[in-house]
Amino acid sequence: MQPQIVPQLPNEPVATPCFVILEDGVRHNLRMTALACGGIERLMPHVKTHRAPWITELLIAEGVTAFKCATNAEVEMVLAAGAKTVCWSYPTVNPVNVQRFVDCARQYPDAHLTGLVDSDRGLEVWRAALHDAPETVDLRVDLDPGLHRTGIPMDATAAKLARAVHGIDRLAGWHIYDGHVKGTRAERQTQVDAIADQVRSLQNELAKDGINTDAIAGGSYTFNLWPHDLARYVSPGSWTYSSAQHDIELADLGWVPAAFVLSTVISTHPGTATLDAGVKAISPDKPLAERFRWEDGRIVLQNEEHAVVESRDLAVGDRVFLMPMHACTTAYLYSDALVKTAAGRWEHRPQLGSVR
Repeated sequence: MQPQIVPQLPNEPVATPCFVILEDGVRHNLRMTALACGGIERLMPHVKTHRAPWITELLIAEGVTAFKCATNAEVEMVLAAGAKTVCWSYPTVNPVNVQRFVDCARQYPDAHLTGLVDSDRGLEVWRAALHDAPETVDLRVDLDPGLHRTGIPMDATAAKLARAVHGIDRLAGWHIYDGHVKGTRAERQTQVDAIADQVRSLQNELAKDGINTDAIAGGSYTFNLWPHDLARYVSPGSWTYSSAQHDIELADLGWVPAAFVLSTVISTHPGTATLDAGVKAISPDKPLAERFRWEDGRIVLQNEEHAVVESRDLAVGDRVFLMPMHACTTAYLYSDALVKTAAGRWEHRPQLGSVR
């Protein structure tokens, strides 16, 4: 997307930097994502990628029944929005955090809540919290498919842990996040097939003891590649807003960018323009040159409140849309978003911001 002076905005003044969301884009991306994975009933969207209560409500209204969350604040938000199936995809061993999650089950008795474990220590913490917890809380064993971030190795140790969870009558199945899988679609499919074979082996091993399991699997690059007979749910992340990365690398999915940062040019110098979009406006979790799409030259620098970019013709006071490379972590910076609704109106809607 060529950076551009904003052609049309609400009549009232808009403070910048501002997080801007296009509802039509979110709705389009939902349709394309559901089509890609074989049906909306398989979707367990990852809430961390948008952190917006209104989007959760929209997804529920459109038929999404399950949600994945990264923080307790997200769990509480989706439950308040009416979600009935929630997975906390964070295998913490912190007793306070686990207890907060279990307390949600008491507050929302008609919801089914699932936590993750990937170690004996984690199971000890959960066992203590679950001794008098509602039966609506269960656990999945988090598997490491090669990302080496969280998860237990996909070998006999995983089967042993799963049997221990089954022993306290809380086993739901497996959780697999394969965020390291990249490449062409064919290359990704090959990698997913190899991981799926390992999960099936674990599944078959437990089945010998009469223990039935299923899986939550996948991310943005693999959710549409997991076999239906194995992955009950798939959990793509950044589809909600897409990004300056996914609209190139995952163009076959048909996602459209739906989130931007609106910024104002506050100063100009020969060959450059300074924007009010520093690292507090657009996440710095990518290398400088990749933090947002800028096709007019280089991103020269970005500090707390400013970004300096190469520019031939921007003037002081111009406003530009910036497409983040990673919309998820940018959404985390805002407690409010300016939304262009499906009806064509502009309105401010709340975000969770950085609350955990």
